Amino acid sequence: MDDIPLSALVTTLILMIVLSAFFSASETAMMSLNRYRLRHHAKARHRGAMLASALLARPDRLIGLILLGNNFVNIAASALSTLIALRLLGEAGIAIATGLLTIVILIFAEVTPKTLAVLHPERIAFPVAYILTPLLKLMYPIVWLTNGIANSLLRLFGVSANEPAMHQLSREELRSVVNEAGALIPRRHQRMLLSILDLENVTVEDIMIPRNEIVGIDLDGDVDEILRLLSTSQHTRLPVYRENIDNVVGIIHLRNALHLIASGNLTKESLTQITREAYFVPEGTPLNTQLLNFQRQKRRIGLVVDEYGDILGLVTLEDILEEIVGEFTTDAAATVRDVHQQDDGSFLVDGSSNIRELNRLMEWELPTDGPKTLNGLILEHMESIPEPGTSLMIAGYPIEIIQTSSSTVKTAKIYPGLRRQAAKAKDWQ
Repeated sequence: MDDIPLSALVTTLILMIVLSAFFSASETAMMSLNRYRLRHHAKARHRGAMLASALLARPDRLIGLILLGNNFVNIAASALSTLIALRLLGEAGIAIATGLLTIVILIFAEVTPKTLAVLHPERIAFPVAYILTPLLKLMYPIVWLTNGIANSLLRLFGVSANEPAMHQLSREELRSVVNEAGALIPRRHQRMLLSILDLENVTVEDIMIPRNEIVGIDLDGDVDEILRLLSTSQHTRLPVYRENIDNVVGIIHLRNALHLIASGNLTKESLTQITREAYFVPEGTPLNTQLLNFQRQKRRIGLVVDEYGDILGLVTLEDILEEIVGEFTTDAAATVRDVHQQDDGSFLVDGSSNIRELNRLMEWELPTDGPKTLNGLILEHMESIPEPGTSLMIAGYPIEIIQTSSSTVKTAKIYPGLRRQAAKAKDWQ
């Protein structure tokens, strides 16, 4: 070793430090790769991504290769620094060389390359994959032996290196990804994606038209009344029943009925002939399930029934789609039935208004885990029928009872502005 020129030793030492930086950056970059972006690039036939994906398919081998190379060059650098120190400073230089080498490796071969790899993993990982792939084939016997010993030790602790890494995202994790997408996904599209994730937590009762609000054709009624209803209906499909909705005959499409009217053949018998069998939906059905059921059954409307077969309400495909994309209108207050803004910033709200609809369109946060209507929410809170003029606070919203009947709250006034003022005051405290 004494015959080797000092310049050659220094050059080799510098090369070892560069190689150490290469292996350090390679390890951090490969492990920092976004698996979903990597999969996307690999499907797009990006050569570097395909090689990186193949290497990460067996992370134990990849880590074994990188650590094998990193430890080899670090030990070689330590030996070379010792030789250089002995030549320059004698035995006293060994301690100095150890300290200096530690600082050099820490800065130039660890912290700097690893920081760079974390900030730009794809820029580092894809090129180094071209080097690591043939290097793994060359060093495979040593890597195989090293991994065999390491994996045997892992098995003692019940860990198998052959188990696939779990990279699936949970619903809440996916929600966080959507929320943090920022400008990559428009805000409106983010709301739609989040609404799709929420479909599993919402049932048909949350969005259905209540039984007492179902508009339908009573075959026991007068023909002129039926004709008037068909001529003025805003719905394209109507349930047909006898006496009450529990005796449903079927569902009629308004287009077919208008053909009968135009031809002058409108009778109760002809209406019965063009009705389609009613489609029933069990209560408690999640919206994501019902959306698929509508698709399979080729249906757009269903009657929600309880465990006894009694009809609770009516749900349509449009109702579910509105949960995803929002109301098909630009005037939020107008889309909620009987919501009227007052000069003082409060809102007069009909007691039968759906709470979820109010929250979505008015951007309120009334509780939705209990009653479905504002009337039900107030009655649950008060545990009695309140008198007009009664005031109460629900979820931070001041509510004043305006009009009641013997069994329901018909109209209430909500002050969302006072809730916002209270929240700001709390933030200042």
